[in-house]
Amino acid sequence: MKNVGELMMKAQKVQSQMNILQTKMESQEFEGVAANGAVKVTMTGHGVPVKVSIDKSVISPDDAETLEDLVMVALSDVRNKIDSYMAQEMDRIQKSLGLPPGFKMPF
Repeated sequence: MKNVGELMMKAQKVQSQMNILQTKMESQEFEGVAANGAVKVTMTGHGVPVKVSIDKSVISPDDAETLEDLVMVALSDVRNKIDSYMAQEMDRIQKSLGLPPGFKMPF
């Protein structure tokens, strides 16, 4: 029964650390960029948009499609940064609890 108790304690620690991470992600901001920073999108770790910045050099009334594409690239970039950060944090949590690499937590 000792192993079950240890497993339950680890699960509680994981849950606690996940709650801390979720709270942190609510306020942490990430920035995605396109066209060498001409288009920037800032979002919280929960994917809530905070700011969009577009340099006038990429605004052309005759070519809205390019600007639309740049906004999509910046959105994709910020999403990738959020996902990468979360993966790193999950790895850190797992390592701190002695869980094996690649262990999939159910939450």
